[in-house]
Amino acid sequence: MADRMRWRFGDTRSVVAAVNPDDLIEIGDLVYLENGVARSASTQADQGTEAANQQLFAGRFLGVAMQRSPLGDDRPIRVAATGVFEFVCPGESFELGDWVGADEADDGTRLENQRVTKVAQAALAVGRAAKRAPQPGGTVWVEICSTVMTGGVKGTTATA
Repeated sequence: MADRMRWRFGDTRSVVAAVNPDDLIEIGDLVYLENGVARSASTQADQGTEAANQQLFAGRFLGVAMQRSPLGDDRPIRVAATGVFEFVCPGESFELGDWVGADEADDGTRLENQRVTKVAQAALAVGRAAKRAPQPGGTVWVEICSTVMTGGVKGTTATA
């Protein structure tokens, strides 16, 4: 997916993260921290199941890339650790506070960089729905919560 500024509002509590020059990071990518560098969701090694992929990613979630890092470039980039971002989310409806995690690619071998899905538990989440989306499909606004910088998503789901 091409660079897309997904930030909608709120304090981004930006951090500056090192990158791997062998990785491409685009604006709007969900990124995690591995060995001290920011990496896009799709670069995470497959853990065998969607839930296992989501849990590993959520545990290392850094935030959303606010700058691009082209292949071969090792200059650090700005990453938002908080704020509300709009992500593609095909096929689901959301209520305020629903947990949101990185979505697995259709081939089941990696996470998507800029697509999210509803998840069943906080351990799989990178944020919560920040705007009700009663119709399935389209996009969802997500208040992200960096695990690395803020301790991640906590608490119980808002919907009963």
